Amino acid sequence: MSTIKKLAGQTAVYGLSSVLGRMLNYMLTPILTNFFLPAEYGINTEVFAYISFLNVVFTYGMETAFFRFSKSENDKQKVFATANISLLISSVVFCIVLMVLAPYINSKLHYEAHHEIIWCLCGILFFDTLVAIPFNRLRLENKPMPFVFFRLTNIGINFSLTLFFIKIAPQLSGFFSYRPQIGISYVFMANLIASLITFLLMTKQWANMKWQFDYALWKKMMPYALPLLIVGLGGMVNETFDRILLNFLLPDASTAKAQIGIYGACYKISLIITMFVQAFRMAGEPFFFSQSENKDAKQIYARVMQVFTAVCLLIVFGTMIFIDEVKYFVGPQYRYGLQVVPILLLANVCLGIYYNLTIWYKLTNQTLMGTYITLGGAAITLFLNFLLIPKIGFMGSAWATLVCYASMMIASYLLGQKYYPVHYPLKNIFLQTLVIAALYGISIVLVKSTFFASGLFAAHSAAGIICCCMLFFTATIIFWRMNKSLIHL
Repeated sequence: MSTIKKLAGQTAVYGLSSVLGRMLNYMLTPILTNFFLPAEYGINTEVFAYISFLNVVFTYGMETAFFRFSKSENDKQKVFATANISLLISSVVFCIVLMVLAPYINSKLHYEAHHEIIWCLCGILFFDTLVAIPFNRLRLENKPMPFVFFRLTNIGINFSLTLFFIKIAPQLSGFFSYRPQIGISYVFMANLIASLITFLLMTKQWANMKWQFDYALWKKMMPYALPLLIVGLGGMVNETFDRILLNFLLPDASTAKAQIGIYGACYKISLIITMFVQAFRMAGEPFFFSQSENKDAKQIYARVMQVFTAVCLLIVFGTMIFIDEVKYFVGPQYRYGLQVVPILLLANVCLGIYYNLTIWYKLTNQTLMGTYITLGGAAITLFLNFLLIPKIGFMGSAWATLVCYASMMIASYLLGQKYYPVHYPLKNIFLQTLVIAALYGISIVLVKSTFFASGLFAAHSAAGIICCCMLFFTATIIFWRMNKSLIHL
């Protein structure tokens, strides 16, 4: 079996839960956006951005430190206990601080009508942090099935409870009936219950732990872990901080939550490509390392890049030519924000290419360069958001995301050519991009232009959909012929 075929056929067991989690979250979007107004959904988008950001703070690099010192220390039980106790103590402190500040936070973020949100946020962060090291221990001990079981249980409970609160509870009476004053907080309650149940299912790891905190070991772990906190925060700035900044930088504060909701909902459409990138990354990273000793490794990396880019471009093309159908993924009040979709799709293509390119600093042990690239991207994200949001609203966040990921991609490519040169087929990749651009131009003329709007190829007509299908089929055939020889190598 060829190396690229082998890569395509690999099942990333550990990535299953992550990809499925994104997929189920993706499936909730049409339900939530048709049930809640944009302002309420904006709270959902904003709070989960805070949760993603604070999760990095709550774990402060201790997960990776646990991996590192479990390899170097003889007493793995001591490492496990020290890491767990450290996170337990710090999580209690962090949660107390958040609860004390809850009235101020509610006032500042305009959550007065949903004061329970901060309590749910604390609970989610607390229980998710307490299972962080046990989850990594399962990975360390090569126990993928329990790992996936607990992850999928968490995802399934969260998804099911959200559906219950939103779809079933409004039809009930009594204790389980839907309460409008709680509203969007039901989403966070479902997440909190799922996190609590996951922790209870994994209490065996805590019960069997030797409660011994090694202060000397902890002092060695913290200097290793804290720099990872900075890198993690930089990554979260690139991924989620724009949703937080919108609340403070939009010129019309009265509609800020609605704008965040519209942006967050339309952002979910770009997850079509994010899920592919995530799945590829899970399977691709170990594959790249396994090929590093191969004399043809650089050629393989170059071929993978071309095939990967082709698939990404097909996903972008398919999403955009069927955008008149895809728009029903979000509620009618959210479709104003569809203009961000092509920008965010291209941004995620750049991010996927960047992940491919990062192999150079991982193989040359120059991970510090990756830190600089990530922090540079975070600086670009912050600068452009502060500059553009007051002028063009959430479109500024979308453009900032694209410029950030494109800059990281270019920087990684240029540095990689210096330290670990790989002759990527730039001409072929550029040609594939031109093919997609040309076919999309044809779709604009035939299906989406006002000239044909009421004619044979109207966007929502059967002929229009068939035309789009034929264009997508044409792109697929062209790309297959362009990449067939690589796939079989």
